[in-house]
Amino acid sequence: MYGGYGFYYYDPTYILVIICAIISLFASARVQSTFNKYNRVLAASGLTGAQAAERILHSAGIYDVSIEHVRGNLSDHYDPSHKVLRLSDSTYNSRSVAAIGVAAHECGHAIQHQQEYGPLNLRSLLVPISNIGSKAAIPLILIGCILSYNQTLIQIGIFAFSFAVIFQLVTLPVEFNASSRALVLLGEQHILDEYEVPMTRKVLRAAAMTYVAAAAASIIQLLRLILLFGGRRRD
Repeated sequence: MYGGYGFYYYDPTYILVIICAIISLFASARVQSTFNKYNRVLAASGLTGAQAAERILHSAGIYDVSIEHVRGNLSDHYDPSHKVLRLSDSTYNSRSVAAIGVAAHECGHAIQHQQEYGPLNLRSLLVPISNIGSKAAIPLILIGCILSYNQTLIQIGIFAFSFAVIFQLVTLPVEFNASSRALVLLGEQHILDEYEVPMTRKVLRAAAMTYVAAAAASIIQLLRLILLFGGRRRD
């Protein structure tokens, strides 16, 4: 048993794991239920998600971003490295206000890319560092524990995981800004009627909460690592 916490027995920080799971499940269920609700409401314009995306991109003077159909449900994303906007089964051919909102959100990222939006550039720089840090953190901490509780390795592992947290925090302004751009463009381009925009706003707000949940979960996970391993030595 280790001082301060029951490393081999009872671990009070398990409550943090439960909190992470509840936050993630709630955010995921909320976005799915909200999308499903407004996915049944067809837009008066009659445009599909792909057609709405094309109109938005062209209105912004973007003609070098291709639009592709990918498998999956709400797996929509913009790939800045290949300048491709990928729309999922639930978005590409759908004429709902929910699908059009999701497509417009991804167009928001393409416009951010074109305008060299600072937080998006920072997030792109953090991607490889975050991936390495999140994958290396736990192995480093475990190796440190095996090697007579080597604090150097453990602290490096915790530091590595912190990059994943920073990435999640930087993602928040990127996602909120993309949604704000989407709502403005949908109104300006008359892709959605005035009464349809609030419906789409609810969909994008629910989607944004998944990123807030991910950021909160990563912060809680970092806190748990610090409580379990930061500064503690083997008794």
